[in-house]
Amino acid sequence: MNPAPSVSEALRRAAERLAAAGIPDPAVDVELLAGFVLGTGRGGVQAAALRGAGLTADDVRRLEELVARRATREPLQHITGLAPFRHLELRVGPGVFVPRPETEIVAQLAIDALRAAASPSPIAVDLGTGSGAIALAMATEVPHARVFAAENSVDAFVWTKENFERVGAGNAQLAFIDLARAFPELDGTVSVVASNPPYVPDAAIPRDPEVRFYDPPAALYGGADGLDVVRVLSEVGLRLAHPGGTIVIEHGEWQGEEIRAILAADGWRAASTHPDLTMRDRATTALRP
Repeated sequence: MNPAPSVSEALRRAAERLAAAGIPDPAVDVELLAGFVLGTGRGGVQAAALRGAGLTADDVRRLEELVARRATREPLQHITGLAPFRHLELRVGPGVFVPRPETEIVAQLAIDALRAAASPSPIAVDLGTGSGAIALAMATEVPHARVFAAENSVDAFVWTKENFERVGAGNAQLAFIDLARAFPELDGTVSVVASNPPYVPDAAIPRDPEVRFYDPPAALYGGADGLDVVRVLSEVGLRLAHPGGTIVIEHGEWQGEEIRAILAADGWRAASTHPDLTMRDRATTALRP
């Protein structure tokens, strides 16, 4: 009977398998999967590998099963059931869009605008909240704000509701409602309107299998030019925001100019597009006149 491999050997073998499957950062994914099996973080896995620790036969079996799933390009977050987002750890799975690192920049823009609001209790709205990432980031990082989130996908709402309950932010409220009709009771009172809408053109095919096969189409595709929902957001934002209020919209890296034009045509002022950490234009902001 062959002895179970060491942590370092298991990591090496698993990373080779994921690399052969085309996973962009196989070593990172393997460490996260091993951490999930061992009940620790990447640091704990790395420490175990350095000190020459071994794995039990059950740990090896579980890790091999997870690596096999990841090799099919099933999202890592679906396998572990968790997606890190800023300081949060969100529950995700089939039916809900997995939050990406670029959305953390969108959240930061919204948080900065919310912190700068003159009101002692400013209001923010996250339209099409999905997992609740932007809304819960705003609620927990700006605790004196009131945050309202809208989601109208039944499949996504299951995850949204669980995340709101897990985080337990008392200043955040969730509603099952279409973003176009969301929160009429807040008209003219909102300091920040934020959204990560569907913005992929209908004819485009996402490059990554994790996106193409696992993210819900309703969270990806936004019409012929990808901007149908952005046009709705511009109108809804004007309804919700008070004068001087901010809108923050995530988008594809080539859509900034078109979105600035949409916002300017609707009457928004000072439209500006912002890069993410990879210096790709991924968010546009504007001010309500």
